[in-house]
Amino acid sequence: MRATVIHAPHDIRVEEVPDPGIQHPTDVVLRVVRACICGSDLWAYRGESARRPGQRIGHEFLGVVEEVGPGVNGFAVGDLAVAPFVWSDGTCGYCAEGLTTSCAEGGFWGSVGPDGAQSDGGQGEAVRVPHADGTLVKLPAAAASDDRLLTALLALSDVLGTGHHAAVGAGVGPGGTVAVVGDGAVGLCGVLAAKRLGAERVIALGRHTARTDIARRFGATDVVAERGEAALAAVRELTRGEGAHSVIEAVGTEQSMRTALGIVRDGGSIGYVGVPHGSATGVDLGVMFGRNIALRGGVAPVRRYIPELLPDVLDGTIDPSPVFDRSIGLDDVPVGYKEMDERTALKVLITP
Repeated sequence: MRATVIHAPHDIRVEEVPDPGIQHPTDVVLRVVRACICGSDLWAYRGESARRPGQRIGHEFLGVVEEVGPGVNGFAVGDLAVAPFVWSDGTCGYCAEGLTTSCAEGGFWGSVGPDGAQSDGGQGEAVRVPHADGTLVKLPAAAASDDRLLTALLALSDVLGTGHHAAVGAGVGPGGTVAVVGDGAVGLCGVLAAKRLGAERVIALGRHTARTDIARRFGATDVVAERGEAALAAVRELTRGEGAHSVIEAVGTEQSMRTALGIVRDGGSIGYVGVPHGSATGVDLGVMFGRNIALRGGVAPVRRYIPELLPDVLDGTIDPSPVFDRSIGLDDVPVGYKEMDERTALKVLITP
């Protein structure tokens, strides 16, 4: 089959790799119907996170079950299913608590195990899914014939659940004011999540009109295009000098965290889901202590959130599909990486 591999920074290729097959009784093989490129994939593309030459890449996908291991109970050949960006067994203590990203039997798509074995990446024609019953979530068969809905459902694999995780970590609730730092797909889904959770006012921080237009479509009431101190001043002006009750940090840089700390009100909360990169965090514990600021977030256990978010996506209450502004075939994945790296595309949809 064909799959996307990374050989070096800025060297993404689509190559022939071995077809996946059942290795353990709890596996299924999923034929990929939709996949995409994530902003976090760009750190490997830019050489800011290490990858082995020839390693698979991609962690957001949905598809049709093609082969089922004898220990799988919840899926049959022909089922449509979405995969969260981490597989998990669904039975351990962490999974029972909803922290599926800490499952001892879990892993990230495209990762290399301690034994050197390579797992399948999501940007390919098919994927072997370990612990299928604990990992996959079944989707209605009728969704397979609805392109817009399939695209919206793909967001459940990562960005929608991650934005929701940030909103939950930030304590978003009815009547509150939320500020969102970051105008990428996760930040935009954070806007959508905040509105869904009842926020009265949502302030989106972003400089790109095409993206802030989506933010407004998702429920943002205000847009702040400034950066640095000017952004802090603009948010304070919008909030009577107090700042936002909840701040979603969806970038992961020192500057973005400093911005988040600067715009949250005393007693407020920051939900952070931007993958940290850089030499510092921008977190001043003394400031947080003195102002009673809570900080909560991290890698999002999206498997926990999919059952909660799925009904709202299916009935159209929320529609994250606009974050996918470019659609390509599998052979054009290297072009998709280049376009996202150059910020000429927000999030690239892949149809193998």
